[in-house]
Amino acid sequence: MTDLEFMDRAEALLARVEQSCDRINDESDADIDNQRVGGMVTLSFRNGTQIVVNLQKPLQEVWMAARAGGFHYRFDGSQWSDTKGQGEFFAHLARYASEQAGQPLTFEG
Repeated sequence: MTDLEFMDRAEALLARVEQSCDRINDESDADIDNQRVGGMVTLSFRNGTQIVVNLQKPLQEVWMAARAGGFHYRFDGSQWSDTKGQGEFFAHLARYASEQAGQPLTFEG
């Protein structure tokens, strides 16, 4: 994938994260604050924890840091998959955000 293709796909991923947070806030009392600065989105939860999603352009990866740990994802042609073969980005984000928010949350990919 070219750098331009990576950036298009990665920017779309960040936009989907932001849109999902807006939807979650409209539909629940989760109150997730999401702040975007450049290629990074920080999700802040009521309990003071955060999830940070940022782009790693030189590696063509998206990284996520959550209370559960740090994870790297690459686009495999159809989805953003964990580089260690442990699953898909949005499924992981939903799991870790649900843990940190203390309630079930869904993110759309």
